[in-house]
Amino acid sequence: MADRIRIRGGIMIGAIAGDMIGSVFEWHPIKSADFPLFSPGSRFTDDTVLTVAVAYAILEKKDYADCLRQFGSQYPNAGYGTSFYGWMLSPDALPYNSWGNGSAMRVSPVGFAFDSADAVLAEAEKSAAVSHNHPEGIKGAQATALAIFLARSGERRESIRAEISDRFGYDLSRTLDEIRPGYAFDVSCQGSVPEAILSFLESENPEGAIRNAISLGGDSDTMACIAGGIAQAYYGDIPQDIVSGVRERLPEEFLEVIDAFEHSFMKI
Repeated sequence: MADRIRIRGGIMIGAIAGDMIGSVFEWHPIKSADFPLFSPGSRFTDDTVLTVAVAYAILEKKDYADCLRQFGSQYPNAGYGTSFYGWMLSPDALPYNSWGNGSAMRVSPVGFAFDSADAVLAEAEKSAAVSHNHPEGIKGAQATALAIFLARSGERRESIRAEISDRFGYDLSRTLDEIRPGYAFDVSCQGSVPEAILSFLESENPEGAIRNAISLGGDSDTMACIAGGIAQAYYGDIPQDIVSGVRERLPEEFLEVIDAFEHSFMKI
């Protein structure tokens, strides 16, 4: 398998774009893919903060829990779940058996940084288990990271569908049109990660994957974050207007991590 060529601008931009674009729809869900990509309310949320924290931990070879707490405490109003917020502010807190999709929303750097499926799966579990040590929390992180690894490694869509479905037991035979009418806000890995992966599988480009995820009317920023990360790994090219829209909304310290991560792990 040969790595796909990716544009510069940040190999985490797809995931972060999904978070930002989806942020305005998290509490105002829509059932359509027809909406402005960016609006005055578009902002980064906890998805971005914790994605950058995971990337920083990989770059600096630091403990995931320490980095998640460090970055999270610097941005305390980013929209964390109640349980994670309590964990984040307790330096000696233990994992709290979460099956929430927070483990999957932050894991995209793992899929880009490690060079074998086994390494990606092991590192995804490690990044999740510091807080989300429930089997479903770990599975959601592993499925997302492995999908990114397979996508960037040159696997085709149907191979990715088969591998994730067979390995994790996710039902990826459904269509978005079948899911959309009855789908509602769901923060569990088992109730949102498969749908986010399907949003990529039915897309034709990164923007389409993000729009698909948001159009389901669920946990829009997190599902679009997951779909956007996989889509960038698969398609490579992120439109410059999306790259610019993301970068202009990020603090300089995040851009420094994103650019350092790009420099270290961009495969040409």
